[in-house]
Amino acid sequence: MKKLILPIIAISFAFTVQSCLKKETISPKKNASVIDSLPEHDCTGEEEYEESTSGEPDNVTYPETGNKIADFLPKPDVYEVQYKAEGDLNNDNLPDIAVVLKHKENYTLKRPMLILLQNGDKSYRLDKISNIVMPPEYNENDFKMYTETISIEKEELRIYLFGGPHNAISSTFKYIEKNLVLNTLTAYSGGAGSIVEMSYDFEKSESTTKETNTMEENMPSTSETFPIKKELHIFEDTALTEFYNGDSDES
Repeated sequence: MKKLILPIIAISFAFTVQSCLKKETISPKKNASVIDSLPEHDCTGEEEYEESTSGEPDNVTYPETGNKIADFLPKPDVYEVQYKAEGDLNNDNLPDIAVVLKHKENYTLKRPMLILLQNGDKSYRLDKISNIVMPPEYNENDFKMYTETISIEKEELRIYLFGGPHNAISSTFKYIEKNLVLNTLTAYSGGAGSIVEMSYDFEKSESTTKETNTMEENMPSTSETFPIKKELHIFEDTALTEFYNGDSDES
């Protein structure tokens, strides 16, 4: 009798253990809350990187002072220097810097342009940022939009966008008091049968348009100059390509 009872007890014990294991198993078809058994991780001080639905990085912050260009690269670390130019912009006989940044991975996104003014101790301060003055480098079809140069000459920031023999924009910005203002812009575009040129001069408060008929052998042209309201198109809010198309962002 004792020999019969012992196997029965062993079988009952094994069944009980198996039942407990089954109760602890969570079916993947059901929603479950998982409690991590690892110690809590302190994320304080870690970089947070978010991307908007358009792909543009969010929460970008720029240092306000530094001793070299690299000191002004923003967080998160998604940009690199594409162009830079040096020269006196604000008429204090100190060399300032203009720098264009580009996204490291996506060349169709905005390219911030920074203006760094030099201090008396040869350090720099971040004075202006424009996310729109430079157009995206490539369009959505992976086509490079312009060949570009920037320079600082005669206290002017000069930006030149060359889109081929039928499309180019040349512009200058200069400081008026504490604002960096679009001073001049000349542009032309060509299509079937004509070339249209436009020039804008802030100081003269005038704009000129010229249209050339390329269908005729002598290529006759008509030109019109008219006065314009003298208003400030500041660096931060001016998209050069949109300004040329008559839709400058002044928000």
